Amino acid sequence: MDRDGRPHPNPPGGRTGARRERLRQHLRQARAATARLAGRAAASARAVALRVRRTPPPPGPFRPGFWRSPLRGPWLTSVFGLVLLAGLPLIFVTGLLSYAAYNPGLGPLNDQTPDKGILGFYLFDWPTHPYWLYRLTQGVHVTLGVALVPVLLAKLWSVIPRLFAWPPVRGVAHGLERLSLLLLVGGAGLEFVTGILNIQLLYVFPGSFYTLHFYGAWVFIAAFAVHVALKLGRMTRALRSRVPAAELRTGLAATRPEPPDPDHLVAAAPRPPTMTRRGAVGMVGAGSLLLLVVTAGQSIGGRLRASALLAPHGRDPGSGPDGFQINKTAAAVGITRAQLGPSWRLEVRGHGPALILTRAQLLALPQHAAALPIACVEGWSTADQHWSGPRLTDLAALAGLPHSGSVLVESVQPPGPYSSVVLRGNQIHDHRALLALRVNGADLSIDHGFPARVIVPANPGVNNTKWVHRLTFRT
Repeated sequence: MDRDGRPHPNPPGGRTGARRERLRQHLRQARAATARLAGRAAASARAVALRVRRTPPPPGPFRPGFWRSPLRGPWLTSVFGLVLLAGLPLIFVTGLLSYAAYNPGLGPLNDQTPDKGILGFYLFDWPTHPYWLYRLTQGVHVTLGVALVPVLLAKLWSVIPRLFAWPPVRGVAHGLERLSLLLLVGGAGLEFVTGILNIQLLYVFPGSFYTLHFYGAWVFIAAFAVHVALKLGRMTRALRSRVPAAELRTGLAATRPEPPDPDHLVAAAPRPPTMTRRGAVGMVGAGSLLLLVVTAGQSIGGRLRASALLAPHGRDPGSGPDGFQINKTAAAVGITRAQLGPSWRLEVRGHGPALILTRAQLLALPQHAAALPIACVEGWSTADQHWSGPRLTDLAALAGLPHSGSVLVESVQPPGPYSSVVLRGNQIHDHRALLALRVNGADLSIDHGFPARVIVPANPGVNNTKWVHRLTFRT
């Protein structure tokens, strides 16, 4: 009401109701506009998809007549796929074991993979028994990875027409399948290329090998799992469609293309065969066997070591007590003889004041022996070498922490990757874990870690730190 008692022309409630009505009207208009835009976008997408389907494939590999091998087909592809289905998960599992061997939970000194999040999980503390465990798991990882290269290439050859399918994407489901295939091929290429370059110690790729290989492995295994889920049924049916023994006895004159398949692996206009499927499988198998022979010796050792033509070369110091393989020389990491001369001291920290020990004082401590190999991430390993020196557990007791839970091991070498490492309590207290001063009855050479190095059973070689100058034991 106004001052004269008459009704107010625009009561407050009325203004609010009008505003609400205008807001509802705007919302209805916005929804209608959005629906019109969505409809137009969907119509445009359908029109584009229709035009793409009607557009003839470009010349070259996109045309079905380009691929003319009479051997391609679901059966041969499935044979190669079955071998990879057995081998690739084993490579992935042994790769995870290699990751666990670095005890990543002990901090960034052991695990330098950035932003790993939940991908950096590991299920257990790395054991010290059996002492050859890392030699086995990493030898299998590298040797099997190299041996499967011909099978992987043959599998890619057998499905290459699918990579050039036209149109590239026929729908959402097809697009997701194509994306998984792209990640599968790209991930496999990244893992195998970086792995083989790492074996040869050729770090020509950008960034850290560990980071590239770690993330590449997770991308690859995720795409591999999707691919297996999509194709396992077809692979099983294809393998059952032919009797392997009969197929591998078929001669050249009787070799025929497989029946047409929905994936269009079979050539539309095949050429006459120049090789049997038996020959194709045999050629791939012979290539894998050859790579196995020239790789496995680096981890098996013995007489086979001479056959390890793919092992890193120029890393053997020669004959004598220190005549076994190394990765890093003192000169390569910037260590001078002066740093390792008479002025060198070992600093042992723990509970109470630090102990400063000369090499002569270390030699005066109870000396113990252990026969242990060195096994590295590149897949190579040495035979058992005979090390001697004080036990790490005895040094922990000297530091006032006989039940220490970890130790920080620091090297004389300049700060950088793996110049320091953290070892777990189980590694410290293994009776074969030593601060080695001698090997095979002689003082360590400079390149093998003089004046002192760590040697721990089943430990990756890079974590058996050389040129040690400080041990910090922790609870």
